[in-house]
Amino acid sequence: MADTARAQKIADRIKTVTAENLDAIVKDPDLGFVTVTDVRVTGDLQHASLFYTVFGDEAQRSTTARLLEVNKGKLRSFVGKQLGIRLTPSLEFIADAIPETAAHLEDLLKEAKERDAEVARAAAGARYAGDADPYRKEREDEEAVTGAPPSPGAGGGVDTSPAGEGGGGRPASVGADGYRPTPGGGARGAG
Repeated sequence: MADTARAQKIADRIKTVTAENLDAIVKDPDLGFVTVTDVRVTGDLQHASLFYTVFGDEAQRSTTARLLEVNKGKLRSFVGKQLGIRLTPSLEFIADAIPETAAHLEDLLKEAKERDAEVARAAAGARYAGDADPYRKEREDEEAVTGAPPSPGAGGGVDTSPAGEGGGGRPASVGADGYRPTPGGGARGAG
């Protein structure tokens, strides 16, 4: 099995040689404007697939495909002389689907653009069902009303008043000794 880098180099060379000399080898005025778009060579360097496009209508494409098939032997012989490798790969010409794919993508993009314009027209006169910003922001609302940041006791957090159950700034659920009372009356950890 050949190195993939070598296979790629041979594919690039086949593409260049074929594209530059196609008119000189085929020598037929009916040959259309052919562009070799890609060449793929198998790993054992025995087979090469040449992808091409033809500028023109369907009749021009079929005529060009026929001419390429008839002159395949001449093209393979020329490629073999130019490559200088032991075995010349067999050539297969495949009409590339790039123009059809591109036309289909253009149609899809046009349809998407029309839908976007339709949505933009519908949204032009639309209003929000509720507020413009439906998310509640308690902190911002409290700051806007009082002008000061929210107090920590407002959310049910820590009781820091001296009259709190724990006293001394501890949370209300913790006793003076630092332990939480247990349901039996004693403190956890005191034993």
